Amino acid sequence: TVEGYQTITPEAAYEALSAEAADIILLDVRTEKEYNEKHIPESILLPLDDLDKQAEAVLPDKDAVIYVYCRSGSRSQKAAQQLLEAGYTQVYDLGGINSWPYETE
Repeated sequence: TVEGYQTITPEAAYEALSAEAADIILLDVRTEKEYNEKHIPESILLPLDDLDKQAEAVLPDKDAVIYVYCRSGSRSQKAAQQLLEAGYTQVYDLGGINSWPYETE
């Protein structure tokens, strides 16, 4: 894994988002179709396939705290590693929305 790669549990992420939501970017790296079916509130869609091309436009602050999630956890791991390689400093792999026990929309 890439240096700096970290995971975060749904429980820890939920607590942090509840406490200081404005400072955390919730990044959904699934497809637009999956996102439209169900996503975590306040999350931003940036499909894994577009990450290389669009990360800097969508996520200009490389020191922002970013929680990445997908459906089951494999795409979020790849996305987190890509972001770290691109110079982002506080990326956390939240895993899959399948294991998110809280509200979705």
